[in-house]
Parts: sequence; structure tokens; C-alpha cells
Amino acid sequence: MAIITVSNELGAGGSDIGQAVADRLGYHFVGQELISDAAHRYGLLEDKLSHLDEAKPGLFERFDAETRRYITVIQTALYEFAEHDNVVLLGRGGQWLLRGIPHVLRVRVMAPFDLRVKRMGRKLSGQMGEQTNSRTVQEMVRRDDGEKSGRMRYLYEVDIRDPAHYDVVINTDKLSIDGAVDVIAVLARRPELATTPDGAQIVADRALASRVQVALASNPETRKYRTTIEAKTGVVTLEGTGALEEAIDVARTVSGVREVKARQVEIPPIPPFVA
Repeated sequence: MAIITVSNELGAGGSDIGQAVADRLGYHFVGQELISDAAHRYGLLEDKLSHLDEAKPGLFERFDAETRRYITVIQTALYEFAEHDNVVLLGRGGQWLLRGIPHVLRVRVMAPFDLRVKRMGRKLSGQMGEQTNSRTVQEMVRRDDGEKSGRMRYLYEVDIRDPAHYDVVINTDKLSIDGAVDVIAVLARRPELATTPDGAQIVADRALASRVQVALASNPETRKYRTTIEAKTGVVTLEGTGALEEAIDVARTVSGVREVKARQVEIPPIPPFVA
């Protein structure tokens, strides 16, 4: 079967479509559950995980090692759900984290801004039992667009709206939820998206590398350093500028690691100032 990632604009219907696709195919739909699961398994604060999941980090958060650990935990949780296969993953940069994997179908759900505002206005009015202010709803949708775009640029240096990051883009202006579900379900059953051992191994390798990254980000000696991690069938390669011996010891404690290799990266000297 396949892994389906759904990137969604607020008011476009992506969450409803993702859930309906999962029901149609018998897949596991992962939305807010991912955050709760990550908080439970890694012992982190769910409120902070939710904040970093929905918005780009603030200026001071960007330099905070603890913030990097929280973000890495979110990414690791996504990889671990993907390892189980037959899953629909909503948001969290899945279209980027799972790029290059043959059995991943990357979907973008969008709609014109004015239509999304109308939909959100109707939804909020139904929830609150009173008419909502159109300008307030516009600002809410615009702010959500900006936060999602800013988060993707900060984390991955990519534009969330770039169609090159998706296999299919669905505009719900004309296509109903049922129609969108039909399209995605047909594509997910295509032989090109059948899970292969090689594809499953790529997901497992990325999940393992991410678990090692969490371990390094949680250790007081290694969290201060940026370390690049590669994993291949249980063999982990670390590349960094410092604390590599400590990093090797930490990596060896992660379940699934068979062997650890390391490469020291030399920091080039700062050239003398020339007036």
C-alpha cells in the first residue's frame, strides 16, 4: 500500500479529506494524535509541542537548544508513524521529510482565499452559535497561512506553496470532498505506489537517524553541537564539529543502532581582518 501526506490550507478541507481517505482505504489517519503520542513517549510538554507544530519558532526560540529538541521529536514521531505504512499524515512537513520515497503520495489541498474565509466563517458561526466578523476570520486565515509558510521556510528553506513538492494538488473550489477522496484513493492504489522493501528501508533509515538526533538533542554534552546524521540498515554515521566521542556513546544507546561511525568536520579559520 502507500503513505499519504496531506498539506492543507486552513478552510480548504484537507483534514476532512485526509480522514475520509483513511476511512476509504482502511489506513490510519494521523492528525493531532501525533503530538499527543510524541509528548507521551518522549516526556515533553504537549502545549509546547503543539505551539511549535503550528507556528514558526520565535526569534529567541530559534537559538534555543530545547526548541530544536522539541522540533526533532515532532519529526521523529512523523517518521515512526510512516514506518507502519498504510497511513495518512496531516501536515508537519511530511511532503518534505518523506521526499524521494517511492510509496509516498504527497498531496496539497488548497482553495481560493475568499472561499476559505467563507467556509471558516460558517464553521465558526456554527460552533459559537452566532455570526462571526468577516474581517476577524480573514485575519485568522491569513495568519495561519503565514505561520505555515514561515515554519516551512525556517525548518527546510522551502516554499510550502511550491507545487514541485507535491505529486498532486487539489483545488476544492470545484472538487468536492468526495471527489477529492476518489482521486487520492485511486492514486494510492496505483502499482507505482506499492511499498517495496527498498522503500520501506529508506523510511526506517530516516526514522532511525531522527531517533539518534533526538538522543543527541536530549544529552547535555551533545545538544550544544550541530551533528549531521545518516543511517543505513542500522549503521549510523555522525558528522560534526565537536563532542563526537560523546555523540558516539549516545548514538549506541538508541534502539536499532548496530554500528556507529564518525567524521570530524574541521571549522575553517577566520581570515584576518583587512582594512
